[in-house]
Amino acid sequence: MGTASLHLDAWSLAWRVFWDKLAPRCSHRDCSCRQSFWRRLRGQRGAIRLRGARYCVDHCLERALTDLLPHTRFASRRGLAPHRIPLGLVLLSRQQLTEHQLRTALTAQQAAGRGRIGEWLQTLGFASELQVTAALARQWSCPVLRVHSDSPSAGIAAAGNVGAPQIPLTLLASFAMIPVDFVAARATLHIAFGEAIDYGVLYAIEQMMGCHTDPCMAVPSYVRQKLQALSQRRGESEVVFDRVADPAEFARIVRSYCVRVAASEVSLAACGPYLWVRLSRPSGLPLDLLLREPPDGGGPASVPPRSVSIPAF
Repeated sequence: MGTASLHLDAWSLAWRVFWDKLAPRCSHRDCSCRQSFWRRLRGQRGAIRLRGARYCVDHCLERALTDLLPHTRFASRRGLAPHRIPLGLVLLSRQQLTEHQLRTALTAQQAAGRGRIGEWLQTLGFASELQVTAALARQWSCPVLRVHSDSPSAGIAAAGNVGAPQIPLTLLASFAMIPVDFVAARATLHIAFGEAIDYGVLYAIEQMMGCHTDPCMAVPSYVRQKLQALSQRRGESEVVFDRVADPAEFARIVRSYCVRVAASEVSLAACGPYLWVRLSRPSGLPLDLLLREPPDGGGPASVPPRSVSIPAF
């Protein structure tokens, strides 16, 4: 009798595991379909995954997004690491600048009340763009991207790599960065920055892409040139909302696009002033939604979106 009971319990457990795989439960605690197998089975078409959990698109995804937003808040400040040595002192130590030139540039910067010291050194003719970039790389303890005139495709090599991560053009332009190479064997994406390395955006890319990032510095004019080339590529794979302050409005926007593109999974990460949302689809490229927080934290909940043509990295 005891043996039969054990076999019955084992069979019952295996049966429940089978049905749970066939019709997984929604992860939202208040879902009305959690207990009913037939309701779960009918709702399979409307299932979507958010951070590894499954939710009903029609009932629970919007509520889950609203609950998640406070924990994935907009990062209003960039993830900039403090510099150990001021830029001017780096150039002085390399004997690429005199003390008089540095004082002249600092005086001009203070009188104008704008601009970075590296920009003023270039404007006054005291340092070249490459010298300033090399000094910035020294500050960030990273290499400098060496660009040769006989390699016009350098700086966008990742665009041609099969399986390379796709980064929204809006983020690339906002942080003055370009993907320069993707090593599939190590799942490493090399990214060049033209102004300053932002470790917050690198962490967001790693979260969203499941890869490692390796930063370097590049001369700003080269980065601007490559960003302009990338902006001319065809394809509509990102939508930008300039102001989204209300969590409920944010949740409605994301859910609406999930239904529109038949998304199977939602990923999101705070990335500077943006909340980066990626909608993965069973077929075709993913769709990126970039929702920007108002600078003052107020204003209307949202404005009409605008599409941006970007390449598939």
